[in-house]
Amino acid sequence: MAFITDKNKARELIYGAAEKGACTALFCTGSFWNTEAILRGALNFADKHGLASVPVITAMTANYSHMSQAKRVSRCGDEKIGIKAVMDYCRLLCDGPGAPYGRVDVMPHLDHGDPKADLWALTEGSAYFSSVMFDAQNYPYEENLKMTRDYVKAWGDKVLVEGIFEGLSVGDGEKARQQDDYTEKALRFVKETGVDFLVADLGTEQQSAGTEAKYLKDRALSLTSALGKPMLVLHGVSSLKDEQIRTICADGVIRANMWTRIVRESGQYAARRLNERRDRMAANDFEACEAAAYINDNIDKAAEIMEGIMEQLGYARLA
Repeated sequence: MAFITDKNKARELIYGAAEKGACTALFCTGSFWNTEAILRGALNFADKHGLASVPVITAMTANYSHMSQAKRVSRCGDEKIGIKAVMDYCRLLCDGPGAPYGRVDVMPHLDHGDPKADLWALTEGSAYFSSVMFDAQNYPYEENLKMTRDYVKAWGDKVLVEGIFEGLSVGDGEKARQQDDYTEKALRFVKETGVDFLVADLGTEQQSAGTEAKYLKDRALSLTSALGKPMLVLHGVSSLKDEQIRTICADGVIRANMWTRIVRESGQYAARRLNERRDRMAANDFEACEAAAYINDNIDKAAEIMEGIMEQLGYARLA
């Protein structure tokens, strides 16, 4: 069992990791090569630490206004095709006899599912996922609460549901809002909606270009204490430094969402390698010109970065 869409098995793996002191890595993807990089990084980590298997979450956005990863998969930009193609590809790589990444337990996830724009992905398309983020953060609190509650009631028996009650920062400059009633509002939201996980604004910035975010550790601890169990999801991990990432599991963060830093750094590395091949390309060397050279460099660097992130998230404790 490697490609897991059963919500109960996914929950078991996530909380099993948390009990050992590891926060489950949630890596987003917008391409076939980034998908394989996730699996490659996880398998490399398993080999290095002697793990029989290793859990990881592969995630995609559909029509998320800030970044539609599913549309990036194909030149035609069809998000349904993107979801189906990448998830089927992921299954082929990790599930079944002879699968090259069969020791990686993959829990596919729909990220930032908008109640209206992503209706297909949240309903019919949810068969491809073990969990979904029902993202009504742009609606007023009371409306968000009702929409999320209704979705959990209708689909919560099929997928784990990640909820969010307030907007997250995107890009640089906008910081988490300090609110005296933040924990109180979060507690009410979780109790009344029945979500499995809560996306918390802990000061990080999605799609950040730097690592200058001020991680709100006290807020994480306060939320976890009030909720009575670890169930927080942290987005924007790209904006944190390694020493900050190492602390989040102990603070009640059970899933860590990351993509931006990996894409930027692996793309920059692959571009440098491409430039090194320019003389060979000018001489019509096929292997230097063919796109696989760039893609494989991208995969290998992304896998290396993800392996390092797993280290920071405490994956060695799974041994």
